[in-house]
Amino acid sequence: MKVFEKIENIISSLNVETISKERKETLQPLIDFVQTKVNDNKEIRINFICTHNSRRSHLSQVWAQTLAFHFNIKNIFCYSGGTEATALFPMAAKTLENSGFQIKTMSEGNNPIYSIKYADNEHPIMGFSKKLDDEFNPKSEFAAIMTCDSANEACPFVAGAEKRIPITFEDPKAFDGTPQQAEKYNERSLQIATELFYVFSKINH
Repeated sequence: MKVFEKIENIISSLNVETISKERKETLQPLIDFVQTKVNDNKEIRINFICTHNSRRSHLSQVWAQTLAFHFNIKNIFCYSGGTEATALFPMAAKTLENSGFQIKTMSEGNNPIYSIKYADNEHPIMGFSKKLDDEFNPKSEFAAIMTCDSANEACPFVAGAEKRIPITFEDPKAFDGTPQQAEKYNERSLQIATELFYVFSKINH
């Protein structure tokens, strides 16, 4: 089974040569975490954490789950959370939709719930904003990936996390309401996809 064709085309165009040596060092602890779990035949849980759980943490969660599937890495469960709950920002959902993900709005309101599908027979990812310790998220044996500086500083300790790994991305929010908004969200999404492609391509299984 493969991911949807449009997503597959994006994945095949990702270029890991664009990742700097320093950035690869930043990504290495996540590679080590996943590899150790694979070696021990254990489930892999990764929680991507940002302040508002509205943009970068969702893009990371969705791409991580998709790329793990692409590389046929089993028993991996990707989550996202924030130091506070807001809403999955519509432009982040739109960016994923433009990349070929099938997105359905399951409920409206201040914090809508989206179903995000990347392959015909795979369970959709439920996209909505939640705090990092929400019932929806794992309580132990997970890696906490800090995707923004403010969450990294605000959360020196993440309860239950086996590993806490800062892998921060610039916030596309800076371009909200500007003509470059769509382009900048797509740029950030592709950076996240490229770096997670690199991470999962390194896993021996």
